[in-house]
Amino acid sequence: MRVMVTGSAGFIGGHVTEALEAAGHDVVGLDLRTGQDVRDADLLDTLLPGIDVVVHQAAKVGLGVDVSDLPDYAGVNVYGTAVLLAAMARREIGRLVLASSMVIYGEGRYECAEHGPVRPGPRTVEDLESGRFDPACPSCGTSLACAEIDEDARPDPRNAYATSKLAQEHLAANWARQTGGSVAALRYHNVYGPRMPRDTPYAGVAAIFRSELEAGRAPKVFEDGRQLRDFVHVRDVAGANLAAMSAPVRPGELRAWNIASGTPHTVGEMAGALAAERGGPEPQVTGHYRLGDVRHIVASAARARTELGFRAEIGFNAGVKEFAWS
Repeated sequence: MRVMVTGSAGFIGGHVTEALEAAGHDVVGLDLRTGQDVRDADLLDTLLPGIDVVVHQAAKVGLGVDVSDLPDYAGVNVYGTAVLLAAMARREIGRLVLASSMVIYGEGRYECAEHGPVRPGPRTVEDLESGRFDPACPSCGTSLACAEIDEDARPDPRNAYATSKLAQEHLAANWARQTGGSVAALRYHNVYGPRMPRDTPYAGVAAIFRSELEAGRAPKVFEDGRQLRDFVHVRDVAGANLAAMSAPVRPGELRAWNIASGTPHTVGEMAGALAAERGGPEPQVTGHYRLGDVRHIVASAARARTELGFRAEIGFNAGVKEFAWS
């Protein structure tokens, strides 16, 4: 197939492009780094003819620095996706693979011993300042047990990036209903691996830890380091995109899948594993926090296994060993 990959020179987009080419697909890349903007409708009209599938990776990523980032998240992620979808409609391209994110869920799923499954609201500044990092049951205030979250969970975005990723899904669903197209939305969990950006506040936590270690500094772990995440290797994510090209999505619909390893680890474990691989320094747990962060987010990978045939193949230890030096 002839495939357009937006964000083709980026961290994930580059790996996706390599996987598609290795599978024999003809890839047309589009990336801001090479002067091509997904918001350029005229450019899209010249590139899209003959395209069978669009794999949309281009995005401004990360939690961001402060509210000054809002225009960029809206401009790149939301407006850029709208321009792309409109161009796809003009060229009658009916298949989109969308890079979405687990951040749309907000806090993960929890179980209260008395009240069953609950979705707690945002953590308060007072609790975070006092070192009370784990959310409590909104009904009785008792401690909660973290559980897996699946794709049917209600979205609850907690920051600008999360809001923009959910907006991408909504726009793509609108496009699908109006054109009869189909959308495979891949909700990436914490992606890491070779070529991950360095020395930027917009990178994932694994990259930030690695950058600190490369500079001879101890990685600084926020809160108490016990936040649970699902770290999934970028080559596994690329494989998921390949599978999503022919995923079972009915015309006029968007279907979402969690793309995760299925084996959660704490943020502190990631910092410790990277430090051990590189010979230190040992991580420092700071107790600091960011209001846009959530405490735990653990994925159910069952739907992706059943419907996409996707299983993460690169385990945590092997992935971290490679990533620490790549």
